[in-house]
Amino acid sequence: MKKLIIVGAVLLLAASLAGCGRKPQAAPEVTPESPPAVDPNVSQGAGQNGTGATEPEMQIALIKLYFTDGDLMELTEVQREIEFQEDEDKYAAAFKQLQIAESGMFSLWEKVILNKASLADGVLGIDIQLPDEARLGSGGEVLAIDSLKATMFQFEEVQKLELTVDGEQVESLMGHVELEHPMTR
Repeated sequence: MKKLIIVGAVLLLAASLAGCGRKPQAAPEVTPESPPAVDPNVSQGAGQNGTGATEPEMQIALIKLYFTDGDLMELTEVQREIEFQEDEDKYAAAFKQLQIAESGMFSLWEKVILNKASLADGVLGIDIQLPDEARLGSGGEVLAIDSLKATMFQFEEVQKLELTVDGEQVESLMGHVELEHPMTR
């Protein structure tokens, strides 16, 4: 019992000394950084306006996403917010959210890798990589395509959807369902 108390006291003392040794080093680092940030030359206009012009503000949109249950029987709609800077970025943001399932649901796109998402003349091009572990059966493939279409066609500017794998048009995404090129609303 005495050994346990002594070991505990030594560990407590060692932890206290280690923590005390780090605190003084952290405080001086923060203090010298503050004065340069208040430099009068930087705060007089040009520096701040240039920063605002080069980095657009984050936009937030509430979108609908579609997931399925563990049995892959039907799609369930879920609303979620996405953040993006440029309008072009919202399609990739929507796809990434489509990869993150809600609790108790299954994402049909979780293991798919997005290469690129871009809009041109009303056609949203989505290029993906499809690893073997991302492949589903015929029912899962139908639901995956339906969930992607429902998610992307909610954006008014998207009139058609061109889904490619590694930059190539494919007859079927996973070998079960024929793909249209491009898919329409």
